[in-house]
Amino acid sequence: MQKLKLFIDNQWSEASDRGTFTSLDPSKNEPIAELAAATPKDVDRAVQAAKKAFDSGVWSDIDPDKRAEVMLKAADIMRRRLKELARWEALDVGKPIHETETVDIVYAIRAMEYFANQAREIKGEVIPLPGNAAFDWVSYEPYGVAAGITPWNFPLHLATRCICPAIAVGNTMVAKPSSLAPITPVLLGEIFQEAGLPAGVVNIVTGSGSTTGEALISHPDVRMISFTGSAEVGKRLLEASAKSPIIKKVILELGGKGPFIAEADCDVTAAVNSLIVGFCLMQGEVCCASTRLFLHEKIYATFMEKLVKRVNSLKLGDILDPKTQMGSLISRDQLKKVDDYVKQALAEGARLAAGGEPYTAPPCDKGNYYRPTVLENVTNKMKCAQEEIFGPVLVVIKYRDLDEAIAMANDSPYGLGATFWSENPKKLFYAAKKIDAGIVWLNTNVMSKIEAPYGGNKNSGLGREDGTVGLKEYLKVKNNVLFIAKDYDNFYNFKD
Repeated sequence: MQKLKLFIDNQWSEASDRGTFTSLDPSKNEPIAELAAATPKDVDRAVQAAKKAFDSGVWSDIDPDKRAEVMLKAADIMRRRLKELARWEALDVGKPIHETETVDIVYAIRAMEYFANQAREIKGEVIPLPGNAAFDWVSYEPYGVAAGITPWNFPLHLATRCICPAIAVGNTMVAKPSSLAPITPVLLGEIFQEAGLPAGVVNIVTGSGSTTGEALISHPDVRMISFTGSAEVGKRLLEASAKSPIIKKVILELGGKGPFIAEADCDVTAAVNSLIVGFCLMQGEVCCASTRLFLHEKIYATFMEKLVKRVNSLKLGDILDPKTQMGSLISRDQLKKVDDYVKQALAEGARLAAGGEPYTAPPCDKGNYYRPTVLENVTNKMKCAQEEIFGPVLVVIKYRDLDEAIAMANDSPYGLGATFWSENPKKLFYAAKKIDAGIVWLNTNVMSKIEAPYGGNKNSGLGREDGTVGLKEYLKVKNNVLFIAKDYDNFYNFKD
């Protein structure tokens, strides 16, 4: 059992009431770590440490090159510890080790490097004003104390996605990872200590959303919040921001119900392979997952034959086996939720093409495994087509006309990621323009990179993470006006 404490002001400490909670390996439902459960008092201590660090200028006022040096050193330490971090991530989340080694930790390292270097490139602008009476320029400044509340599906990657841009531009941070998979974000504390990050710049508190999270989002000294999670909690966070004495800047990356449109002229084999990644990566527990397949009637039979064959060939098994392709859902509750959605869909008239039940063959019999599932005979109004299931469940809807498919794709409360496949460049351009989503993948799928903005429309969120667009989300825009006319009084037509 790993025992992890709170990381506050570059010190490790127990919770003020010495409370703890346990993190499980969901592939076996066995405890792997004991963590401190932060109280509101502990959260206040973390926020005050961050505020003190920001106000002192020890981080916010130094040259961006100096901040970059510390972050790049942290990236080197992460690279040195990649295997260790990947193993903990796999065990804490229940995902295959090959994913954590090649995606999760690699993306986290890239975030540290990318934002460290990008922060050197922040530039203002000069705005010409009529009359030549004033010189106007725009500059960017950090907010102060930022809070990062991150989910369990990509713990380290999504923690670094908000921590790195925040501190790269001079903010300080209090981060709260999900209580379901908190280990690797807490280990960041060790990495930042070794890299030489000044005390208070990054603080990491663990605990429940109802106690630790609520105390953080309602704290009056937190100036901005980055949250990744459900739409319901995102709305609650907006309410808390509005009720705060000072309205907080909020970035929300919420749920999704990603459409995947396959036109009759698409490369069927390539589209099928990309769709497998789209709804089976991380066992479907991905907000931008492709979970609604709109399939043209002309290729329906061929596409479905290849899809079902590929789905049934996926290997579920020991998450530490490099050959395993799918792991466990995060909890028994999530396993039941996914199964309930499938059963309800079947009761409403959907037809099972693949999967549709928990997977219990050894060594998976103690975990929360679910077979990748494909549901046919679905309408876009069914609950399984409108609500986020967060599991490896794909619903298939046949269509005849492209505009019909796009209309159904947009007929959703979500608008995060969308995918479109065609060999016709005019169709690709048309679909990219008409689909209401923050990200549209054309002849590829779930291809998100640190360098490009990520986020959604409608109930999928506000603002963007990643890229230079995401970096500037962590900066206030300031307009500066210098009066340069020779005669101030005459400019305003003041006469004695």
